[in-house]
This record gives sequence, C-alpha cells and structure tokens, in this order.
Amino acid sequence: MIYRRRASPLHAARAGAGLAYCAALAACALTFEHPLVLGAVAVAALGAGVGAGAAHELAMAARFTIPLALLIALVNPFVVHEGLTVFFRVGEVPPFGQVDLTVEALVYGLLLGARVIAIALCCALLVAAVDPDEMLRLFRRVSFRSALTAALAARLMPVLARDARRMADAAACRPDSGARPPRVAVLRAVATSALDRAVDVAATLEVRGYGARTAARRAREPWSRHDIAFAAASVVLVALAVGARLAGVADFSAYPSLRAPVGAAELALAVAIVAVALAPFADRRGIER
Repeated sequence: MIYRRRASPLHAARAGAGLAYCAALAACALTFEHPLVLGAVAVAALGAGVGAGAAHELAMAARFTIPLALLIALVNPFVVHEGLTVFFRVGEVPPFGQVDLTVEALVYGLLLGARVIAIALCCALLVAAVDPDEMLRLFRRVSFRSALTAALAARLMPVLARDARRMADAAACRPDSGARPPRVAVLRAVATSALDRAVDVAATLEVRGYGARTAARRAREPWSRHDIAFAAASVVLVALAVGARLAGVADFSAYPSLRAPVGAAELALAVAIVAVALAPFADRRGIER
C-alpha cells in the first residue's frame, strides 16, 4: 500500500490536518467497546476512503485484517473463562483446570476483532491519503536528523524492493541458470547496492548543505478550507468521544454478563460520528480533477 496523489479533499488538506483526522477516528475506536460505536467508526472510515478515492486500499486492509479479527474472536473464549452463559464445556485441561467456553467471552472477542478492523481502516486511510513526506516534515522541528533519516528510509525501501525483483529476474534469464537464484544471494546483492546508494545519497546531501546546523525553512502556507474542515472534524470527534465517556453514553460491559444499552443517546452518537467524519468531503471546491 503506497500513497498516491488523488483529487480529494483529504489529499488537498495538509498532512497535520489529515493525521489529526485519522488519529481522531482511531481514538474513537480505542475509547469505546460498544458495537454500535465501533460499527460507526468503521462506516466512517470506509466512507472517508470512498471520498478520498482510496476504497481499494481500505478493502485490501480489511481483507488482511478480518482473518486476524476472527482469530482473536476464536481464541478469546479459550483464554478468558469469565462469563455466566456457558455454551460448551471443554472439560479438565491441565494445568488450567476446568475450561468452559462462554458467550460473553466470545462476544467480547468479536468486539476486540471489530476494534482491530476499525483501527486498521483508519491506518489504511492515513497511509493512502496523507502525504508521507509532508507528514515526516512535521517532525523536523523536533528532530531534523531523525525526520530526514525516516524520510530517506521510506523512500529507499520501495527502491530496494524493485532492485531485488530486477536482480532476481535478470539472474533467472541467464542461459546457464534455469531456476531463480536463492534469496540469500539476492539479499546480499541488494545489501551491497544499498551501501553504494547510501554513499551517493550522503554525498548529495552534503553538497546540498543538509549537514549545516541551520536548514532553510519553508514559508508557512495559509490554511485552506480543507485544512480547517478536517482539523475541525478532528476536534469535534475527540469532543464527542470525551463527552460521551463522561456522560456514560455507549457504556459496555461483557463480564459477568453482557450489557450494551442501545438507546437514543447511543444512536445519536453513532450518527454524529459518521456525519462529522464525512462532512469535510462535502466541499470539493478547489480540488483538481
């Protein structure tokens, strides 16, 4: 999964606003265990992915995350033996003693898996719709050298992967070798190429003055309407999460018995999360098609 510049409000927003937006969505999933709220976060992330033209990337993330979520749901009843509703008695399992599978543990495992899926969708949205170079530039004031190192590493890893594929294909095309070369040989060649490339990059950076104590600062660009919209959505999402937790809305408990109230407040919170998350995509003014 790589970043591609697309014509969408999220791509047009600055990296700080996009990062805050995705982090606020993920924070909502981390704050609540109520299935209605987790579903709302997943719907909001999917809707944002469609609005950002990154539906394929989010579908890939869901395809790889759903098996992990199902595994969590299946393992949790064997690990957690709390709950009052037993649906299967495994029997005596040394050294754990009597093992009983409960409905509460199974449901809680499903909710943990749903949380993993929701957070994975938020992370996939961040990777697909927020410029990684601009995002790394945000940390330049904290540590210029670390941000530069991370940016170079993020840029060079796809290059090294392409080098490995080309070396393997070239070796397989040799007439005296009908099979593909061993991975160790390809890894050794890529590592050697990486060291040579590192020397070239270091020399280029030194010539351009990156070793100086002071680096040229870019002029601050004024905030656009998309920056303000996504930043405001982030603040509202966090305020909704904090306010709902303080008010006891969408409270959930799995043990010893399931309790997940679904009332007007929970429905309003779920609708508000989806509406606030998708509101910035309604304004497409200034988006290049």
